[in-house]
Amino acid sequence: MNSTKKVLLINTHLTYPNWSEGKLNDAFNQKAREFFISNNFEVLETKVEAGYDVDAEVEKHLQADIIILQTPINWFGAPWIYKKYVDEVFNSGLMSQKFLTDDGRTREDPSRQYGTGGKLQGKKFMVCATWNAPKTSFDDPNQMLFEGRSTADVFIQITSNYKFCGVDILPDYNCYDIFKDGDIVKDLEDYPKHLATVVEL
Repeated sequence: MNSTKKVLLINTHLTYPNWSEGKLNDAFNQKAREFFISNNFEVLETKVEAGYDVDAEVEKHLQADIIILQTPINWFGAPWIYKKYVDEVFNSGLMSQKFLTDDGRTREDPSRQYGTGGKLQGKKFMVCATWNAPKTSFDDPNQMLFEGRSTADVFIQITSNYKFCGVDILPDYNCYDIFKDGDIVKDLEDYPKHLATVVEL
């Protein structure tokens, strides 16, 4: 019996020529790849912009113990190609009933909550994101834009898809202020340390 753990790395960077070429997100993805290979994981990968087969993506999710989304934050969310990816892959996972059977509620048992019909229990999901926003703009009620919200709050439209299917959400990792005053080198160096604290090896 093959007991090798598997991780699915999804890179959803969207290229804007001469402005955003994807090198930073590729670098974080490479750090994750190296970390998991060094810890004897089998690495599955998808680069959304390069194209994908929907049914194959469903199977990758079923195989993976851990799923990591590598994404830039464009206008406060992942690039639009990721929403398309989610709609297609999760719809397929719903229609085939491989991800979930329904939303969890039943007329027979009113105590069953919305979002409890998932079939992917035991899997983990994490977001690693690159931001123009500075770290100080989060978790501070005096900040005008996010008004005290955390990155996890901002990511809820991403993480809820997985939680809806029964997946546990791991603490996210972020590279802040990439255009003005960030410390990209340190953020890249610290990423494997974060993975080591949140991943069961």
